[in-house]
Amino acid sequence: MLGVGALAACVSAAALAQASGQASGPEVYTCIDKNGRRITSDRFIQECSDREQRVLDASGAERRRIGPALSEHERSAQEAERRKRAQAQAQELADRRAERVLITRYPDEAAHQEERRGALSQVDDAIAMAKGRISQLQADRKKLDQELEFYNGALAKAPVRLQHAFADNDEAIGEQERFILAKQQEKRRINAHFDAELAKLRVLWAQQRAAQEALSPAPIKP
Repeated sequence: MLGVGALAACVSAAALAQASGQASGPEVYTCIDKNGRRITSDRFIQECSDREQRVLDASGAERRRIGPALSEHERSAQEAERRKRAQAQAQELADRRAERVLITRYPDEAAHQEERRGALSQVDDAIAMAKGRISQLQADRKKLDQELEFYNGALAKAPVRLQHAFADNDEAIGEQERFILAKQQEKRRINAHFDAELAKLRVLWAQQRAAQEALSPAPIKP
């Protein structure tokens, strides 16, 4: 059974065919239905809406052919393909805009390298601060070790206050070490980002130079 959309398509096709027939003389529609019957009519044949129909003139010569009406599933697939193409076109436009922004921001490799150095420098500053904090914590630890000597180096025999101080010192050093590790990973991500960006930029710069050379007037021979 045809859906509402398919039926509407059939009616439209029939109306169009009839209008054409009225404008150019009588027409004969013929097809073979799903049961193998040949059907002939002076109008669009609904029984053959799912298959091709031949349109003949009064002499029996073929004027044109009418394809089958699309099913709901076929229309859905067609619409999905249309959306896919539209999304691909939109993505391509977005990529072109991003490339224009990129090449405007980085007109040459020196500008790109300067940006990389700036990004890495911020991370290096954070790492340096964390290392400085570790040095301070290690100095505090030496003071704690000296205090622990009063208890023969046995932390279990030391006061709770001193035990907590050792634990806090260990935790603080571990926190700074984890921070440094995270920042080192961030540096690797930054370098990977700039490496990928640089590879793309080199292609864009080459294309830009080629376009400029193509527009440059040829040198006049003496």
